[in-house]
Amino acid sequence: MARDIASARRWLHDKAEGLPLATRISLLTTAAVGITLAFVSMIVYVSVKAEFTSSLDENLQRRAVAAVQAGIATEWEIRGIPQSALLATDVKMTVITYGEPDPRLADYVGPDEEEVASGKRTHSLRTADIDGTPYRVVAVYAGSGRALVVAQSMESMDAALDRLGVVLWAVGIFGVLIAGLLGSVIASGGLRPVRRLTTAVEHVARTGELRPIAVHGADDLGRLTVAYNQMMVALDASRERERQLVADAGHELRTPLTSLKTNIELLGQAETRGGMPQPARLELINDVGAQVDELATLVGDLVELARDEGTPDPEPIDLSEVVATAVERVQRRAPGIAFEVDTEPWIVVGESRTLERAVTNLLDNAAKWSPPLGEVRVRLRDGTLTVEDAGPGINDEDLPHVFERFYRSRDARRLPGSGLGLAIVAQAAYRHHGQVSAGHASSGGALMTLRIPGRPGEPEGRGLSADPQ
Repeated sequence: MARDIASARRWLHDKAEGLPLATRISLLTTAAVGITLAFVSMIVYVSVKAEFTSSLDENLQRRAVAAVQAGIATEWEIRGIPQSALLATDVKMTVITYGEPDPRLADYVGPDEEEVASGKRTHSLRTADIDGTPYRVVAVYAGSGRALVVAQSMESMDAALDRLGVVLWAVGIFGVLIAGLLGSVIASGGLRPVRRLTTAVEHVARTGELRPIAVHGADDLGRLTVAYNQMMVALDASRERERQLVADAGHELRTPLTSLKTNIELLGQAETRGGMPQPARLELINDVGAQVDELATLVGDLVELARDEGTPDPEPIDLSEVVATAVERVQRRAPGIAFEVDTEPWIVVGESRTLERAVTNLLDNAAKWSPPLGEVRVRLRDGTLTVEDAGPGINDEDLPHVFERFYRSRDARRLPGSGLGLAIVAQAAYRHHGQVSAGHASSGGALMTLRIPGRPGEPEGRGLSADPQ
């Protein structure tokens, strides 16, 4: 039975492939209701048949016992009523004697009745098919090797069961039709939000317009609609950031490219006019080299900032080692700055290159703003990295914006830089589920704080001081 049901389900599933979702739901609902009604009808039919048979058995057995108690077996013997009387009465009844079979009663008397007459059993119940008609035969022990046999036709019960079967079939067919109709109506109404979502997605694919749709209800489809709207908002914000990045990058690239073009044109014009003084020519070439370096740095920062695929191949990293490597690199670029470093092991899971770039940018920013022979203090405690410079500090109105892309304060515009270094720090913190903030140091300079979640490493008493060379 279970295999048949599984086969039917697979057949329905295969046939439903390619049909509209509403039709599939309606068909599956109809099939489920049909199977349920079939089981219920079968249970009802079997239960009613068992109840009819049980009631008939109880009635016959009660009559037989009452007849024995009333002495009908004795009367039968005294009056000499023949055993063939079983065949002549409405409720067929006779008394049989063990060991004295009557050929005329062969269809009614069998081994069960003989055992009752012999006293081996107190009663028996069975169904006998006599001349094509089912009978229910009951035998009750009547004493002295005799048994009272009562038989009643089951035609009326079978007719009632046939009528019940017809009613159950009619109810089942009617129920399946109603289930199909209601399933179609419910599927059509229930899938209306899905059709709205489909229309909205097709509109986005056709026009590129990220437009939210109205939310109806708080059920699963309502939650799906809310999730779709949130996705549209996120996509729109991402596209807006992309447009802003392209616009800002174009604006930032325009200045070094224009200056580079102007200097190259000056060199070309000077060559056509017989050249220019050597000192002026060297100064112009140095300026071109500086502009190329600025352009390369800006392009590198843009590429780094555009990487939005998350942290590839994360691995355990000791953040204190990343800080030490970054300090050595920045120290070579800023030999006039002293770095006071105090770190402790802190294990994080992430990408070493991304974290090193972020820490390097923080240190470069501190070195850029510190005066000659100034000191930068670097601390790493419990996953919190602080970088404190000796510069003039950050104005209060600039604090909320220092980690934005291409943001440069009025004082920063006179210094080299792309305005992307601290934005890269913020992106690295986000990728590693950390936080970054800017504030005022107790010495009056800027205080940059980077927090990365992790766990303490093995204590090694790490700490170093990098003095200017």
